[in-house]
Amino acid sequence: MRFAVSPLWQAVGAFRLLRYGAYGAGGGPVGGTGFAGHPVHRPWLEQVRPRVAAAGLDRGWLAELIPAAGYAPDFLTPAPAGPAPALEQELAEVRAAPALRVRHDLDHLAHHRGGRLGPRLRTLHAQPEERLARVAEEIEALWELAVAPYWARIRTVLDADVLHRARQAAEHGAARLLGDLHPGVSWTGDALRLARRRHTLHRATAGPGLVLLPSVFKGTGLSTRVAPPDPPQLVYPARGTGSLWAARPSGAAVGTSLAAVFGRSRTLLLTELDSPASTTELAHRTGLSPARVSQCLIALREAGLVSSHRAGRSVLYARTGAAEAVLAAASSA
Repeated sequence: MRFAVSPLWQAVGAFRLLRYGAYGAGGGPVGGTGFAGHPVHRPWLEQVRPRVAAAGLDRGWLAELIPAAGYAPDFLTPAPAGPAPALEQELAEVRAAPALRVRHDLDHLAHHRGGRLGPRLRTLHAQPEERLARVAEEIEALWELAVAPYWARIRTVLDADVLHRARQAAEHGAARLLGDLHPGVSWTGDALRLARRRHTLHRATAGPGLVLLPSVFKGTGLSTRVAPPDPPQLVYPARGTGSLWAARPSGAAVGTSLAAVFGRSRTLLLTELDSPASTTELAHRTGLSPARVSQCLIALREAGLVSSHRAGRSVLYARTGAAEAVLAAASSA
């Protein structure tokens, strides 16, 4: 049994939430898609959904491959090769998926849809080697728009979850870990049981162990992937997701203490980047000239404190994990 943090699983979960977990004007979820318990994602949805729609990602390959709930093709989420693979590694696995696997998964998807696939998926079924590159490109575009600018925050929550579970296993044993993982998971002493999963999976045929993957985009449910000879994967909601989009420390005291180190303009921009923003947005919010904002952002990026992400014709800037740590340290001081 091992843990992994998978960018690809986060991207698939993010797409599901963006496309199907919409929130209405009254604050309630539109449609029963398992996200009713996660209105905490509303700030992220409001920022990201217009960008995803403008890029056409809400009506492309992923829209046909990933349903609101239930089965999504296994070739989209190969088993992570290590504890924290890069997205590029995982997309290489998607591009290299065997044609037999792709066709098998699409046939299974068609079975869940009454035997029908749309024109785009029929071409993928006929020419998987050629079309998988298009699917991977779309996942990469989704990542840049919807996940990468927020990855420092997301990764912090995922790593904290893994650390907590690992400590549980070290101090109390694997049985405690599995029993506390999710209300739908129980360990009986000789078997791991998942609520509403009817298919038995024996240890002898399960492949090399079990991979546990925390996700911030799981709502309140679970996802499983069983595709031998890969190890089975169990995706569960990460602890701490409820505070994922909470405002980070950015008070006057923090700004004053950091300004002595970074300068007033750079500190102001760091504190304003509580959510990703473009140069134009930051200039409008801070009163700095666009040229000054650009100059400061370049310096901050070279220092590893901000990252840049292409979003159509503009570029979004986001705080990195290093910047979050600096702000937290200044706040506690």
